[in-house]
Amino acid sequence: MSTTPSIILTRLDVQRLERLIDSLDESTPGIAALQAELDRAETIVGHEEIPSGVVTMNSRVHCREQSSGKDYHLTLVYPKDANADEGKVSILAPVGSALLGLQVGQHINWPAPGGKTLKLELVEVEYQPEAAGDFNL
Repeated sequence: MSTTPSIILTRLDVQRLERLIDSLDESTPGIAALQAELDRAETIVGHEEIPSGVVTMNSRVHCREQSSGKDYHLTLVYPKDANADEGKVSILAPVGSALLGLQVGQHINWPAPGGKTLKLELVEVEYQPEAAGDFNL
């Protein structure tokens, strides 16, 4: 049985993501997974209260794939800003919704192409808008 780590979200991210969900067609890929992430958030805090080691929207993170040791540097973005070449991952992508609210040291399973599942560890939140005082992103 796989357990998903507990997550912390900011009120602002939840509001913005619920608006995003409301604006999209229910059949849009990733909507159900994102809604499930929002529903399972154990803690929702103001943006000034979020710990700096928690992934929020527009955070840049350093993840390491457990079996290969390969490093990934990803930025969690809204769908309109997604760009795989720049490591900008949409919140609607499986790894995007899985990263949201994760804390340094926690692991997620990343469904990779070809049916494999990669186990990623969140090594560092390299940039978090809230910690940097950038509340308008």
